[in-house]
Amino acid sequence: MAIASCQLLALLLLLTTTYISAASHPGGLRLGPIRRPLIQKSSLQSTEIPPEYETHYYTQTLDHFNYYPKSYATFQQRYILNFKYWGGANTSSPIFFYAGEEADILGDVLYVNFIADLAARFKGLLLYVEHRYYGESFPFGSNRETYQNGSTLGYLSSEQALADYAQVITDVKKNLSALNSPVIAVGASYGGMLASWFRLKYPHIIIGALASSAPILYFEDITPQHGYHAVASRDFRNTSESCYNTIKQSWSEIDRVAAETNGLVTLGNIFNACTPLNSSQELKDYLTIIYLVSAQYDNPPDYFVENLCKAIDGAPQGTDVLARIAVGLNASIIFGQGSCHYIVEPETVYRQSSWSWQTCTEMVIPRGVDTNETMFEFSPFDLNKFTKACQEVFGITVIPRPGWAPVQYGGRNIKSALENFASNIIFSNGFRDPWSAGGILKDISDTVVAIHTDQGAHCLDVLSPNATSDPAWLLAQRDKEIQVIAFWLAEYYAKLATNTAN
Repeated sequence: MAIASCQLLALLLLLTTTYISAASHPGGLRLGPIRRPLIQKSSLQSTEIPPEYETHYYTQTLDHFNYYPKSYATFQQRYILNFKYWGGANTSSPIFFYAGEEADILGDVLYVNFIADLAARFKGLLLYVEHRYYGESFPFGSNRETYQNGSTLGYLSSEQALADYAQVITDVKKNLSALNSPVIAVGASYGGMLASWFRLKYPHIIIGALASSAPILYFEDITPQHGYHAVASRDFRNTSESCYNTIKQSWSEIDRVAAETNGLVTLGNIFNACTPLNSSQELKDYLTIIYLVSAQYDNPPDYFVENLCKAIDGAPQGTDVLARIAVGLNASIIFGQGSCHYIVEPETVYRQSSWSWQTCTEMVIPRGVDTNETMFEFSPFDLNKFTKACQEVFGITVIPRPGWAPVQYGGRNIKSALENFASNIIFSNGFRDPWSAGGILKDISDTVVAIHTDQGAHCLDVLSPNATSDPAWLLAQRDKEIQVIAFWLAEYYAKLATNTAN
């Protein structure tokens, strides 16, 4: 897809606000299930969703957990319904609830459509609920107004989001007289984390959850901090050993050239930078982003890693390391289509985002490189530097709580914990997804199961099915998920019939 150079800056700013290295900046590589840098907010707002999708707004409570006067404030939370497949309340037909993640919910309606297949198969109602502080569901006016005041950002948390979902689901069921309709949650990436946590926290609201690419173990002292980069490196190495080695050699070569007279100018020319480089680190961060995004979304039919490595390996014989990297960059995800590359560090205002706030508070995911066993430079996660960066971005005192998520939802000794109180959760992963390093990859019990593929990357199983390009192994993964969900529903209806008879 050709992208005009004037659009590239906007795309880059969007990308860097969400994908900056977690070792030094808040936000880190966002978890989103789809490649949202390709989907600008303006284009989403101008896109018409199919007519069977109805947009509604729920008057949501600002603070579910306190009784101060400010807690009773409300805001309009967007949710979307689709009745196309629903068998109706009279038959207690199911409701498939999509747990909105850190993005505009319209992107999920358009591109995360395995849930629609489930609804068609089981005569289900579709319910998508947008996460607070994303899309149109901002409690305090515009996002710019929200970020100027720390007290307004304090109502953004996964706990509040889960309570929002419980409120909306309960209200929708009441309005439709569908109290006996079972609800199954589906979520992708951070939304997958929310779906699994929702099942744990509100088992009376939903009967099961499909959590796709949900790194619920990527927290303090649970998953090795280099796990994400290690999987990304493995993707490149398994694709091409020479490509992997070229990338690994390039970091020192970039620094060598940068140290020469007019070295940054030379690097800018090699990589066709739109603006002068400020440092070699700026370029290395940019390249790191490209490699990580390529690995995270290395799904068919795009295969970004393979395409990038083919370009690097296919350079003419005798081409030096940096020239090969530049050829790869030109063929890489998104950026290969412009006339030049905007290798820039965004201003603070562009780094401010709802997701940055979440990662600066409760969702502290310690991604870094503390080993030489990857193709990336040594760059360990440093909580003190991370805290300082958070405070610089938001201009207020922010105290990350890296240990809170495991306390709130479980994480340490997860098998024992989930065996004791969890049921009806599918954790699905593709082993080419770097986030799988923090996922549940083995069955916990008969009802908390792990379904995975060796080939898939991020959230592939819940993206829109494609009859022409979906490989057999992906179809098999989805079939397994369908079978488990069918069992949940059969079990629910059997119990419902027994209870009704009594």
